[in-house]
Amino acid sequence: MNSELLQSEIILENEKVLLIPFENERNIELKEIIFNDEIWKYMGMYVRNDQDFENYIQSTLKQKADGICYPFLIIDKTTDSVAGSTRYGYINHGSEKCEIGWTWYGKDFQGTGLNKACKYELLHFGFEQIQFRRIQFSADLENERSQRAIENLGALKEGLFRNNYIDSQGNSRDDVYYSIILEEWKNTKRDYFGEFV
Repeated sequence: MNSELLQSEIILENEKVLLIPFENERNIELKEIIFNDEIWKYMGMYVRNDQDFENYIQSTLKQKADGICYPFLIIDKTTDSVAGSTRYGYINHGSEKCEIGWTWYGKDFQGTGLNKACKYELLHFGFEQIQFRRIQFSADLENERSQRAIENLGALKEGLFRNNYIDSQGNSRDDVYYSIILEEWKNTKRDYFGEFV
C-alpha cells in the first residue's frame, strides 16, 4: 500500500468532477449549501448555524491531521461550484483498507450523476494508486437512497451492523455495509464505470 500518497496533495478529476483537498480555501463555499437538515438526516449530526459549520470544518481538518481520514471538496466542473464533500475514512494501514463516505451534496447537485463520477475517481485512485485491498461503504438502514447509490457502484452488500452509531438525538442507528475488494475492481470498473474508463 502506498501510504505516503495520503500525506500528499491529492487532486482527482474527470469531465464532470474535480476533487481537491478539504483544507483548500474554497471550503468556505460549503456554507452556501450546507444548511439543509435533509443532508444531515442520516449523518449522526446536524449543521444548522455558523458555529455548527465552524465545528464541522475544524473537526474534519483535525481528523485529517490525525490520519483518520483524507477529506475532499467536490467541485461540479459544469458550474465550477463547490457541490459537497466526501472522504477516505477509517483508513487502516495495517489491513490496507478504508471506507469511502461522509459524502454529502447540496440539494441542487443531488441526482445529477456527480456522485458516480466522484466515486469512480476515489475508487480508481484508491485501488490503483494507493493500492487499498478493500474499500467499504455504509448507509443508514433507513437511507434507501444512499443504499441504491452504493449498489449502483457495483459494491457487494455484506450485512447489517446493528447499533452501529449514535445520532445527535442519542438514538442508536443501524448501518448496512458494502464493499469492493481489489480482486474485483477490474471487472467492477468495466461493468459499472465504462463511461469514465
